Amino acid sequence: MALDLWMFAALIGCILLGYPVAFTIAGVATAFALIGWGTGAFSITLMGALGQRFFGILTNPVLTAIPLFVLMGVVLEKSRIAEELLETMGRLFGAMRGGLGVSVVLVGALLAASTGIVGATVVAMGLIALPAMLRNGYNPRLAAGSVATAGTLGQIIPPSTLLIILAEVMSSSFQQAQFTMGRFSVETISVGQTFAAALVPGLLLVAIYIGYILGRAWLVPTDAPAMARSPDRVPTGAVIGAIVPPVLLIVAVLGAILGGVASPNEAASVGAVGAILLAGLRQGAPRWVIYGGAGALAVLALAAGMAPVRPQRSDAGPAEIALALGYGALALAGFAAIASALWALARKRLMVPALAQTVTVTAMIFATILMASFFSLVFVGLGGERRVMAILEALPGGATGALVFAMLFIFVLGFFLDFVEISVILLPLLIPPLILMGHDPIWLAVLIAVNLQTSFLTPPFGFSLFYLRGAAPPEVTTGMIYRGVIPFIMLQAVAIAVIWLLPGLATWLPRAVF
Repeated sequence: MALDLWMFAALIGCILLGYPVAFTIAGVATAFALIGWGTGAFSITLMGALGQRFFGILTNPVLTAIPLFVLMGVVLEKSRIAEELLETMGRLFGAMRGGLGVSVVLVGALLAASTGIVGATVVAMGLIALPAMLRNGYNPRLAAGSVATAGTLGQIIPPSTLLIILAEVMSSSFQQAQFTMGRFSVETISVGQTFAAALVPGLLLVAIYIGYILGRAWLVPTDAPAMARSPDRVPTGAVIGAIVPPVLLIVAVLGAILGGVASPNEAASVGAVGAILLAGLRQGAPRWVIYGGAGALAVLALAAGMAPVRPQRSDAGPAEIALALGYGALALAGFAAIASALWALARKRLMVPALAQTVTVTAMIFATILMASFFSLVFVGLGGERRVMAILEALPGGATGALVFAMLFIFVLGFFLDFVEISVILLPLLIPPLILMGHDPIWLAVLIAVNLQTSFLTPPFGFSLFYLRGAAPPEVTTGMIYRGVIPFIMLQAVAIAVIWLLPGLATWLPRAVF
């Protein structure tokens, strides 16, 4: 009866009808589990594994980094750091032809690494940068495409929610492939490895976008002219004040992960605390308290790593007790800074909305992941996993042909589905066979991440397009936005081809670091 194929088709159809994704996945899985049980194609005893699956997801230490990274991004967005960055970079590069477009891409990259939230970045740049580009004579399609695309960099430049979910999916698939090959001493893929692998390709995308904008400005000067009136000289202090704080936050988070100092969830907590301190400073918290507390926390992290103490031991000497008291004083200074920042955010009524948005986004992601696990259990029970493996093995071209098919399939699904749905429903079925065919899992993860990034730009359901449509001025039509992103989608295809031909771009850094 091919119930597995009908199940996948029913899922796509119900999602396109507009039903909430998590409930759609659960409803389709329940319906086909009952149909399969009734026809004898599905063993209902498999449902006994559902509770264990859910427990494993909810207690997964990797996934606990998601709410912390979301909080970090939401706090930075609510504190209007994005606006300050855009205004400063626009004044810095506006005098050169194509300069405003370059500033949009650079700010998108900085916000991607510091917030990782596509919607917040696109809306902020749509409200601030897009009107400025139009006032200075930019082609509306180029302006809209630049803004929409720069916002999606948050999904490929670490840290990002996509990379965390992808790391977990790839690790599980890699272990499954090794078990299939008879290896029981298995290797895993960490979030840190995935972050390291995506860093250079993310910067490659930034360079490709900037090269395209500058090239188009040179070939068609009317599409991206320099600012008609040369902006006032930007004070050095303004540049430092706008760029240095988010850069320090990025270095602290990524440096802690890549340097092996902290796990991803510990680094995410560093990012969340750092974002709260930056936002509190911007909202009027005393500078000396914030700076002193941030410095104390940095010293505490370094010192405790190099000279850990355990004063509760019976043989602890005076030196260890004194060191422990010093660490306690540093911790109190840090707590005072955090409390001061939280109080400043509470007075401005920013903390409650930030927490509410964090809970909403996190609940949506985890609900989708849990229900996708339910869907996967039923789909595998109906024989879907064997069918996917048979389809990939039957394709012409061997391993290369299977990967081409998988990448095209992911790209097409990106027109209709969100990256979370593709990651947690489709990838666990596609990845194990591709790894068994000999593809490097780290390289594969980066190729898929860049491919999934296009799902934010591909009409009709690209979320970046929706965000920009809501923030763009009335003179920028939906058709202009759709046509504007087409060249950037093609540029992403070029980036995928470059990474395919030069796999070292994705594999060199994780091998060097880990």
